[in-house]
Amino acid sequence: MQTHFDEGITLDQFLMEAGRAHPARTGQFVTLLQQVTLAAKMVSSRVNRAGLAGMIGATGDTNIQGEFVMKLDVYANETIKKALEHAGVCCMVVSEEEEDLIHIPERFHRGSYVFCMDPLDGSSNIDVNATIGTIFGVFRRKSPEGSKGELGDVLRAGTDLIAAGYVIYGSGTILVLATEDTGVNGFTLDPSVGEFFLSHPDIQLEPKASIYSLNEAYKAQWSPELVDYIESLKAPERKFSQRYIGSLVADFHRNLLKGGVFLYPATKTSPSGKLRVLYEAFPLAFIAEVAGGKATDGRERILDLVPTGLHQRTPLVIGNKELVDEATAALSGTGG
Repeated sequence: MQTHFDEGITLDQFLMEAGRAHPARTGQFVTLLQQVTLAAKMVSSRVNRAGLAGMIGATGDTNIQGEFVMKLDVYANETIKKALEHAGVCCMVVSEEEEDLIHIPERFHRGSYVFCMDPLDGSSNIDVNATIGTIFGVFRRKSPEGSKGELGDVLRAGTDLIAAGYVIYGSGTILVLATEDTGVNGFTLDPSVGEFFLSHPDIQLEPKASIYSLNEAYKAQWSPELVDYIESLKAPERKFSQRYIGSLVADFHRNLLKGGVFLYPATKTSPSGKLRVLYEAFPLAFIAEVAGGKATDGRERILDLVPTGLHQRTPLVIGNKELVDEATAALSGTGG
């Protein structure tokens, strides 16, 4: 049974109330989220003054994905890592920006959790001041607390996640957090006092919606099944609208609040998809399911995947349950 929370309380108050409901816990999880919140405030501040701070533009390097690294990507990655390593709550961090496991230094306690993150999703939009964000997921480690942490602590099914969330840096800064105990809740940063306040309690995805989101510029690379499905949504009697920002976290956030389905399908040039399982698909799928929605790779449930590498990719169909079921049936050839 999920706990009810009153709108307007701070994120710290929310976490304390949630902790009181589970007195046997050690408090490490609350500390982890408090450190994530601190890092989010720091990144939000830097995003808001990126031009003045000389943070717009690329560093000249590429990350493990072969993508140009933006200056704010580097800042977000380092800020979140530093916030977590000092707290003694994680045994390691894994990041889209880095090739290997990031072990917590020996001088700090190696705690109970593994933190997976895309430090700054949508960073190609930085220079045009479009919405970007941080996506994260949390596993409870399998290896003994205090030890270094192992690959098996992170290469596991998404069903093992205990929490996930994201932070949107846009016209305002919003942190959305999902756990099975508390549901999905959104907190808006009030910069005048430096606190996140509960602004979107108990977010729920209704079964139905009438928005679809995907990049139709790739139509020539789609499967015939996907082409036919998208054309079916355009029938006047279905009354669908298309909304597409081009930043995964922003598109997902809009559909989470407004209802809809987001698709990042396989293409001829990327048959395994482009989104990262650990850093993007798993956390957002967890959030969608806790909110009553669904996520698949076009055939199978996303959270049932067991990645074999840190940077494994996947197609993604995510959003309201009936829309995801319809899209998945169409893509897998099982639709009527």
